[in-house]
Amino acid sequence: MARLRRKACIALFLFTLFIFGTLMGLRTLKPTEGFSDLPPGLEFLPMIAARMDRRAVPRDPTASPGQAQPPGGNAKALWSNTSPEGTIFYDVHIFYYTWYGNPHMDGKYIHWDHILVPHWDPKVASSYPRGRHMPPEDIGSSFYPELNPYSSRDPDVLESHMEQIGASAAGVLVLSWYPPGLADNNGEPAEDLVPAVLDAAYRHNLKVTFHIQPYRGRNDQSVHDNVKYIIDRYGDHGAFYKFTSSTGKSLPLFYIYDSYLTPPESWSEFLTPAGSHSVRGSAYDSIFIALIVEERHKHDILAAGFDGMYTYFASNGFSFGSSHQNWKAIKAFCDGNNLLFIPSVGPGYIDTGIRPWNNHNTRNRVNGRYYETALQAALNVRPEIITITSFNEWHEGTQIERAMPKKTMTRVYLDYQPHGPDHYLELTRHWAEQFNKEKEQWLM
Repeated sequence: MARLRRKACIALFLFTLFIFGTLMGLRTLKPTEGFSDLPPGLEFLPMIAARMDRRAVPRDPTASPGQAQPPGGNAKALWSNTSPEGTIFYDVHIFYYTWYGNPHMDGKYIHWDHILVPHWDPKVASSYPRGRHMPPEDIGSSFYPELNPYSSRDPDVLESHMEQIGASAAGVLVLSWYPPGLADNNGEPAEDLVPAVLDAAYRHNLKVTFHIQPYRGRNDQSVHDNVKYIIDRYGDHGAFYKFTSSTGKSLPLFYIYDSYLTPPESWSEFLTPAGSHSVRGSAYDSIFIALIVEERHKHDILAAGFDGMYTYFASNGFSFGSSHQNWKAIKAFCDGNNLLFIPSVGPGYIDTGIRPWNNHNTRNRVNGRYYETALQAALNVRPEIITITSFNEWHEGTQIERAMPKKTMTRVYLDYQPHGPDHYLELTRHWAEQFNKEKEQWLM
């Protein structure tokens, strides 16, 4: 009898060990945020319940982010369109940069020759190199573009970019934008490129929205002026992106980078109906999406009158907003306050080519597994829109644009091998299609 009890105990121990090992294995295959914390069925409530827009314009999760919804229209058709490269989806947005230049088109290299940014602590900075990159062999990136260090003004480059974005199935470019005459600290003004980007996007049935960057003197009033400028100048273009409410009313959508730099009390003068220069109900009313970095920002975003929040950064764990494990809580907060939550995912992160001291924020691509884990984490929270960071932010190594192997006398660049240069475009298409298949099921 005692022997039988011992055997039973051993069997029970081995079974328990097996179950524990299986669960731990599953944790390594799936993102930790991949399982619902809600009782069965409750996770469907945000998609089922009627959602009242804070501008008194209801949002409809079945409406296309790209076009108006006709009565009785096919929601699937509204989410997507066809391009020369295949089906594209207007609920997949991708961040896009036009700040690159080379001698052939611009008389000099722009951005490819990025400086090595010194650390803010002089003691730390003294341990790292200073100076500027020297293209074409030495560029401010850990990867090397298949198109070589190109100019954003080159029509052939623009055409190639639109082909690649179409191949990825992303339907909306989120164009990094500065007002006329302004640029980032390492670039040149590029606002005059917007018409060419819109025209190129239009040829591929892509849409373009705007990522308003911080600039000296940016505040609620200047952003109001920026929005008027953009809508007046580009609002009638066939590629100008609009998000559609359940009423069929289409509104432009703007991402506001580093929105936390302006206090919520100031934003509210622009973004709430009672504000001193309110945009609400005017010809310039739009969907405004703020950047969430710290946890407290979600309350500031709500108080400011924004319509939603996005996370931008591709480095999981870098910030509260970019940490996949926090997305469920952020989504729940947004659902409870009638806000859009737009998670941002990226294939990896490495900016040591311009910030040599920032190795601790590097996220290896693991041949695409990092990207797929992030995409699965995004799908798990059932967003209306997903953003991809990025198509071509080469400095931070978040690009999905085609890259090629490159070795010089002094550098060996990273690449996408053993996969081909289209690997991340193909992964994006696979997950964009999966996102829209799952969205159909969520909304049934």
